[in-house]
Amino acid sequence: MTPPEGAHGPGRNEHADREKYAHLLGHAGRVTVAVRPAPGVRPAPVWGSGVFVAPGWVLTCAHVLTSGDGRHRATGPDGEIGVAFDGRVAAARLEYDLSRPAPASAPAPRVDLALLRLLDPGTAHPCAWLSDQPAALLEDAFIFRGHDQSHTPDDAPSAATPLPPFIAVRFGARDARGLQFGTDVRVTPGASGGPLLDCDRGEVVGIVKGSHREDRLGLAVPVTELRTLAPHHLVPGAAGLGDDPYHALMSLHDRWHWAGQDLGGPGEPTWFDAQHAIMSGRGRLWGVQERLQALDLLASLPAPRDPLVVAAAVAEALGRADPEGRTGRAGPWTLRTWRDGHGALYQGSDPYTELCAFVHYLRIVAQRTADEAREAAGEEGAALRVAAERLELFVTAKAVVLLPRDRERIGPVRRRPDSLLVEFEPLFYDDTGGRQLFNWSVSEGYGQGQWQRVEVQESRDGTTFEQACEQVLHRLGPRLLRADDAAGGARVRLEVAVPEERWHTPADRWRVPASTRRAARLRPLGPARAVVLRDQGRRQEVDPAWLRRWQGLVAAGRLTALRVPAGPRASVSGLPRLLEEADEGAVPALCRSVADGTGLDAVSWTLETGHPVALWPAGGHDERDCDRACDEFHREVRQLLGAPKTVAELPELVRELRAKADEGGAAWARDLVLLYDDPGNPIPQLFPSSEQLSPP
Repeated sequence: MTPPEGAHGPGRNEHADREKYAHLLGHAGRVTVAVRPAPGVRPAPVWGSGVFVAPGWVLTCAHVLTSGDGRHRATGPDGEIGVAFDGRVAAARLEYDLSRPAPASAPAPRVDLALLRLLDPGTAHPCAWLSDQPAALLEDAFIFRGHDQSHTPDDAPSAATPLPPFIAVRFGARDARGLQFGTDVRVTPGASGGPLLDCDRGEVVGIVKGSHREDRLGLAVPVTELRTLAPHHLVPGAAGLGDDPYHALMSLHDRWHWAGQDLGGPGEPTWFDAQHAIMSGRGRLWGVQERLQALDLLASLPAPRDPLVVAAAVAEALGRADPEGRTGRAGPWTLRTWRDGHGALYQGSDPYTELCAFVHYLRIVAQRTADEAREAAGEEGAALRVAAERLELFVTAKAVVLLPRDRERIGPVRRRPDSLLVEFEPLFYDDTGGRQLFNWSVSEGYGQGQWQRVEVQESRDGTTFEQACEQVLHRLGPRLLRADDAAGGARVRLEVAVPEERWHTPADRWRVPASTRRAARLRPLGPARAVVLRDQGRRQEVDPAWLRRWQGLVAAGRLTALRVPAGPRASVSGLPRLLEEADEGAVPALCRSVADGTGLDAVSWTLETGHPVALWPAGGHDERDCDRACDEFHREVRQLLGAPKTVAELPELVRELRAKADEGGAAWARDLVLLYDDPGNPIPQLFPSSEQLSPP
């Protein structure tokens, strides 16, 4: 590499340094830009420098866009600014100015940084690697200055674009003002806004702010100051990056670098390749390749709801009792994203201890993400679950080299159940009394149709339904307590799948031990936890009518009660049409016994027309005409359905009613049965494959 002008200085073997870092310096030169007036504006002096940090985004100093007298520099139409690189000039616009004052309600330091967005999103360019950890001391470092080489005398693009010159840094250290550095030669004008490159780590650690002309000392803004980027820094009229611009920007950065290693790419050397060449052979078990993949996985996650959870995860991974030191202070060292937490784990410890810390930290993040994915719905929830599973697989792969004691200490990503499913599987009728026989199973549910069978009772002869219930209740109490503990102490929902002849099963009145004590009292389930029935005939293959009805309930502004049958007489005449033409928010309600006769037929039609939610008493009346008690029941049901804002609230509201009934109030709800059959969480196949039996 030909030494650029002004790059030499006494006291160090710079030629050897450049040979060692040649590829890295080349990449850094290509990502450095000159900031100047808009394309086509003449004259076009260079105001300063900048660096590409994400596709379409340039990081520079805010003061670069201000003239010496404090006024904003003249820009082109609509505030355009010129960004010169690779022999051309692209139009950009100021989007974020971190020197803008924060609102009085949330005071924050003003930082001399700004972000420019290229107006043409299709502009191709490389990106620098921004460090995820604060820089303390610099030994092998260089600063870069952008140059505008966009014109030749005939105003045509230059055929060859030499790399912008760089200047070696003799020393560098962080203090309260930022990153102080010293050079052997004077830093030429226009370097402000350019990158400060730490070659030992292969990262941009600062943005050059200025230099003292006499003693050749300079100051750079640490890139960790970007963590202060907030919505109030958005300039008027700019589009921005959403509610969390810092997380969005760094996610773009990390995903771009990971995509550069794609097997289907152009095959050109990347910034990561240069980092890997520098860092290989250092004996680190958590190297640049692990970091590259980990940060890409973290970039696919939403920003933490509370930045304090990042500090807590770092403290736990490092074995600290409480978050402290740099993770606890306000300011540029504060940890805001999972990426920041990753950078805080570099503690200078031995390679194995460092590996344990990173695996432990990522396991914590994967657990939190998996927990959040349980509560997310729709496409957002599906994407979050995929991201959580990808991170979990990565953690599992990296943990295989840990010692057994450390694998046990860190532990796996534990899926937290939100429900327990008891299913009674009908077999056949015996040869003597015509009694139907059953097998049964218990499964933990994790949402979205993901189930894990934890107990199965199968035999060729089966058992009666009453005996099967007795066997289930003997084991159900401890199973529910274990599921509650795995769910973080929350009481999971009990779901009971029964064949149609058993829709009157009062599962909410089942009594189980309240604790693991040998002499523990038996208590009914319904007042303490949500208990619902599931239709055994609807499983993983979701019927369109079932799905359509569920979507209607979810979208409905309010739930309404649909009396089934419509009149007081025991008749199913016109019932299919009534159910098919019901409003989107309609919930069928029956006051008759569903064990046989009209009530059984009515529930069958309810399910066949796709209705996923319905209400009836376990001990409804027989074929006689309805009376005032029935009218009272339906009036209470209408009042119940008018309370929830969403159908998802219904199981808990029914539980509250059962609790009131258990205490002497709301007598009508004492044996209320809730059919709650969510097609987004179908029960498992009756004869699942081994893959379906495994944890998803």
